[in-house]
Amino acid sequence: MRPTLDLDLGFSTDIPPSRLPLVCCLVAFILTFFVTRTIVRYIRSQADSDTPRKWWQPRNISGGGGLHIHHVVIGVVLVMISGVAMVTLAVDGGVPEFTAASILFGIGAALVLDEFALILHLSDVYWAEDGRTSVDAVFVAVAVAGLLILGFSPLSFFDIDIWRSDQSVVARTIVVVVALLTLGLAVIVLLKGKVWTGLVGMFITPLLVVGAIRLSRPHAPWARWRYTNRPRKMHRALERERWLRRPVVQAKLWLQDAIAGMPKFPDDAKVDEQLDREIHAAPAPLDRGPVSEEVT
Repeated sequence: MRPTLDLDLGFSTDIPPSRLPLVCCLVAFILTFFVTRTIVRYIRSQADSDTPRKWWQPRNISGGGGLHIHHVVIGVVLVMISGVAMVTLAVDGGVPEFTAASILFGIGAALVLDEFALILHLSDVYWAEDGRTSVDAVFVAVAVAGLLILGFSPLSFFDIDIWRSDQSVVARTIVVVVALLTLGLAVIVLLKGKVWTGLVGMFITPLLVVGAIRLSRPHAPWARWRYTNRPRKMHRALERERWLRRPVVQAKLWLQDAIAGMPKFPDDAKVDEQLDREIHAAPAPLDRGPVSEEVT
C-alpha cells in the first residue's frame, strides 16, 4: 500500500456563505485591475504603430466626434447597476444573487479606482507621477476587503455584544467613550501622515496607539503644526522617513523596471534622487514667527 500524506495545518479553506460575495468581489476586482492595466499598456505600446489593427486587438473606446471614453465611465455604470441590484436584493435576496451582484460591483470598482487619479485631479494623469494615486487607491481597497474576509471588523472597538447584552447606561457609556477615544487616535494617526497605519488600525486597534505615539511623517499636517518650531524633532522625522522609505523606494523602482522588461536593482544614486523628491519638511504655518531651537 502506498503511503498517503495527510497534513492538518490547523485552518480551514472553507468560505462561510456570509463572506462568499465579498471573496468573489475581491477576486473580480483584482483580476479586472490587472487585465485593465495590461490592456492599457498594450494600447499605449501600439500607439505609434502604423500596422492595421486586427479585430481582436485592444483599442481605445471612442464616441462620436473622436470623443475618448475612459474606462472609468464603464466602471461607474457597472457600480450603479450592481448597487441598485444589491439594494433590491437586500431583503429577499440569497447568497447566489448577492454573489453575482458583488462580482459585477468588483469589476466596476476596479475600473473606477484604476482611474481614481483622473477623478481626483480632473485631468488625464494616468501615466504621470500623480497617476500613482490610482494604484494607492487600489491597494487600499484590496487591504480593506482582505481584512474583512479574514474576519476583522472596522467596528472592533465598538463592542456590539456588550451593547446588545447590557442595556445599562454605564455599560453603553463606556462603549461609546472607548469608541470616541479610538476614533480620536485614528484622527491623530492620519494627521501624522500614517495612512496605512490608520487604515489597518481601524481593524486592529493597538496599531493606532503605536501610530499616535510615534513621530509624525515630516510632510504631514501634524509636523507642520508641531515640528516647524522644533528643528531637532523635524530633523529626526526626516532622518527616520528616509531610513524607512528607502527599501520601499528600492522595491518600487525595481518593480517599474520589471514591468518595463529590464529588471535590475536600482543603484544608490537613483534611490537618493527619488527620496529627495518624495521626502520634505512641512512648510511652517503662515502665522508662525521665526523658527526657534527646541529646548531639551
